[in-house]
Amino acid sequence: MDALEQQVTFIKRAEGLKSVLREAWTSTGRRESTAEHSWRLALLTGLLAPSFEVDTGKALMMCLIHDLGELYTGDISAVSKPDEAEKHAAEERDMRQVLSLLPKEQEQELFALWREYNDNATAEAKLVKALDKAETILQHNQGANPPDFDYDFNLDYGKQYFSGAPLLLQLRKILDDETARHIRKTDVSSENDNP
Repeated sequence: MDALEQQVTFIKRAEGLKSVLREAWTSTGRRESTAEHSWRLALLTGLLAPSFEVDTGKALMMCLIHDLGELYTGDISAVSKPDEAEKHAAEERDMRQVLSLLPKEQEQELFALWREYNDNATAEAKLVKALDKAETILQHNQGANPPDFDYDFNLDYGKQYFSGAPLLLQLRKILDDETARHIRKTDVSSENDNP
């Protein structure tokens, strides 16, 4: 199989991320897929990356592959408080499996990029980590969520990734303010339901 055929095979397999569902709901009330999350993370990164000293192309590719490790095992929500070592091992196994479809050089390159993201090792990884958490919180706040949705989760989720850069701190404040409004609305609604 030549390189192009390998790349096409990989792209066909990656299509599976369109069917991996996350614990987030769209504004129309259906569950979001991992592919949708990765796309909007890339869009958010494309918008904000020019404000940081990062390689935008590298950051965008990091966005597009950061959750490929969910292709076979699925999304393991942070809300469920998984064993992080087990979760990472499963994602690494799945990542190696899907990347093995690519030509060897690309396989190694993308695995190194995925590891860089997970290790939070570079300016690009730090930015994408923060924006990954931001996109999730944005979706939580924007989604038509079930009545028992836990907005309090947002307030601590990924907070450590937003330190250092004034723009990230400003973004976090916007997200936390939105979350607080949802919590107040939920509290008022609960009070009205229980006279």
